[in-house]
Amino acid sequence: MSSLAASLGQSYSDHPLRLAFLKWQCHVRQFAMRDRDGRPDEAIMPDVIPAGMSEPLGAIITVLNKAPGYSVTPELQHIAAKTNDPAQIRDQAIRFLSATYYQKAREFSDILTATFPPGSAGAKTLHDAGRAMLVFDHYGQRFELDCKVWRLAPHNLLHQATMAHNILFNPALPPTTEVLGFEPDWNASHADPAVR
Repeated sequence: MSSLAASLGQSYSDHPLRLAFLKWQCHVRQFAMRDRDGRPDEAIMPDVIPAGMSEPLGAIITVLNKAPGYSVTPELQHIAAKTNDPAQIRDQAIRFLSATYYQKAREFSDILTATFPPGSAGAKTLHDAGRAMLVFDHYGQRFELDCKVWRLAPHNLLHQATMAHNILFNPALPPTTEVLGFEPDWNASHADPAVR
């Protein structure tokens, strides 16, 4: 159970919107790996609207991480450590992530993460707001996720997974990169078309 769900005294693990979103995300991310050479699109890059603001701060590239019990962080770190050639690292990462990685939606955490440059004003704005709306709108599907915003410490498993994933596509990522987590409140989130 996530911290927000725990504080509310409930679990969202079987919430229909949560399951629909994770299945959609797995599908669009596998498509990006197999058919777009890993390049993100609007299905992976939601507009982010901090609480108290009416306009998006911009779009962020989100990472969908495996839940801790299914983590492959060591495997991702191993891919990055095998060679210093960024092209080889990217090629091996795409092969790994396009195979079976995204096939089981229930193996993923619903806390989306994103990296920001050290000292990022955008990350500070989002963290200070405490909540944000993530708006995914692509392939005829829209999700509006009302999220608690967390600043993840380096020892956090989702921080480590996010860094391991993003280093595969950007080996020059600074070690002091900020990682924010976005934890949806599924009862306050919406989909269009609606999820049944």
